[in-house]
Amino acid sequence: MKSTKIYRGTIVYAPQLGALECLEHAYLVAQNGVIAGVFQELPGKYQDAALEDFGDCLLIPSFTDLHLHAPQYAMMGMGFDLPLLEWLNTYTFKEEARFADAGFARTVYEALATELVRRGTTRVCMFSSLHREGTLILMDALERAGITGFVGKVNMDRNSPDCLRETCEESLAQTRRWLDECAGRYAHIRPILTPRFTPSCSDALMEGLGRLAEEYELPVQSHLSENDAEIEWVRTLHPDCEQYWEIYAKFGLWKRGTIMAHCVHSDVRERAAMRSAGVWVAHSPDSNTNLYSGVAPVRKMLNEGLSVALASDVAGGAKLSMLHAAAEAIRASKLRYYYSGKRPDEAYLTVPEAFYLATSAGQQYFGAGPGFCVGDSLHAIVLDDSALPPSRPLAPAERLERLIYADDSRTIRAVISEGRRLV
Repeated sequence: MKSTKIYRGTIVYAPQLGALECLEHAYLVAQNGVIAGVFQELPGKYQDAALEDFGDCLLIPSFTDLHLHAPQYAMMGMGFDLPLLEWLNTYTFKEEARFADAGFARTVYEALATELVRRGTTRVCMFSSLHREGTLILMDALERAGITGFVGKVNMDRNSPDCLRETCEESLAQTRRWLDECAGRYAHIRPILTPRFTPSCSDALMEGLGRLAEEYELPVQSHLSENDAEIEWVRTLHPDCEQYWEIYAKFGLWKRGTIMAHCVHSDVRERAAMRSAGVWVAHSPDSNTNLYSGVAPVRKMLNEGLSVALASDVAGGAKLSMLHAAAEAIRASKLRYYYSGKRPDEAYLTVPEAFYLATSAGQQYFGAGPGFCVGDSLHAIVLDDSALPPSRPLAPAERLERLIYADDSRTIRAVISEGRRLV
């Protein structure tokens, strides 16, 4: 017997980049947590099913966050007078070392999982710290909260403080043990291999992770071309590689489904390598501004056919909200467009495009279609803009724009993940 649930509201989604589909006072039908259809008029066969009517609220796909650092949640909004490498050494590494304490990890990660749901994010790709036990605690917390996605135990065996460094042998052994412990433990959270970035991983460690990726058939996440000083450091560490991406490729970590965060300074050749290999870009505009790393060439990436989705990059990003990330993506792209001399190939992102990158684009990384596709598990949130200042009657697209720029958590009234009502 199929369990049918019907949700009524003003349905808004992005079926493709730059397009919005808006259906006022429409119906979204789910059977056993799977989308059966979106209808302006409810078909007769569903007339007797349970209906939840959200009135004039917007019903949209929930958000995806393709890159964030869970142990940095407790240090959001700190140290942004420093550039990336100094920020890591002064704040981040010291904070992540605290996650050797399982009790501390449990407290922070349960709070993080709760806040992600409250902010309407139901699918994530996330870095833990290098601590195996802490990584399992994080995965447990996300699973209990109803979040879907990938979590990685971070690997780093060089260029970090003693309190946050393993030997190559320890790192690989702990990673294998963690992978074996994950087997059969989770319904919705899966492991992803996570070399922090090239400067913190020796060649031997990268080579070993490449073997694990092949053996366990795992995706990979890391960082690429985020910051000028970082790129120069990578060049000195790997003089045999002309470009940053070649190091990951050399060790079998550059492949379809790999996620590279930032890519702020990726040139046309590096972008072509991403497109050819099927590597994803996790665009983190808030972080790139906060740590003054630069503004990523998102318009060029999209024009060239790269797979791009938005990310908060907490704690380089100062907020978990993907509404905030969408607004920041638009602002950053406008600055890039302006300082390019308003070149067409640097055209700024529109609201529908940023909304697509925060929802439909990331959904596709998890194997779903854009928007609300029949046959996909239902991930949705309900936005109630009655909490915002009074206004004239607005079209659904105008209401969405206002909600993105307002970034007010009071507007999130309901959250649904894998067909399960979380809020």
